[in-house]
Amino acid sequence: MMQQSLTIRDAIIQRRSIKAFNGQPVERDILLSIMEDSIWAPNHQNRQPWRFVVACGKELLDLYDVLKEFAIPKWKELTDEELEKQMKKFTNPGGYIFVIVPEDARQKERLEDYAAASMLIQNIQLLAWDRGIGSCWKTPGFLDSPKFREALGVKQGERIISMLQVGYFDEMPKPKERKHVDELITIFGE
Repeated sequence: MMQQSLTIRDAIIQRRSIKAFNGQPVERDILLSIMEDSIWAPNHQNRQPWRFVVACGKELLDLYDVLKEFAIPKWKELTDEELEKQMKKFTNPGGYIFVIVPEDARQKERLEDYAAASMLIQNIQLLAWDRGIGSCWKTPGFLDSPKFREALGVKQGERIISMLQVGYFDEMPKPKERKHVDELITIFGE
């Protein structure tokens, strides 16, 4: 039986950041299909200011080595058991998408590009959610490490704005309280 798609409203309201992935791999064709649809995000002058480094399947093992090196600086001092425990947060997601944007020297264009790429990431998250795949947008400090950037093939003049973890999960996180919209809106002139 085919899963019925969520309405846009349901996807926006129901989507949660998933941190407890169950380790099941995300199939490459599904992930690439999600990404193919996500690139329809609005972007000024159709610059499409993004590119990706994707890992799912067999290349995850190589990515784990890179993440271990940069995310767990003292990993060589840990026991195998301690290291495995630390690495769980990286090995449980079923895939990764690193979103890379140009660092335009012009502030206006740089902000437009970042905003467009942020919309693209939201598209990925909503499209994945519609397929029962969770995600979590992470921005750890090591994304700016020159050696990490080199390992991912990030060029000078580019920036990694997201380490998007994607994967399947068993438990739905409880929603966190949101401010009521009345607290956030000021009607012009009132």
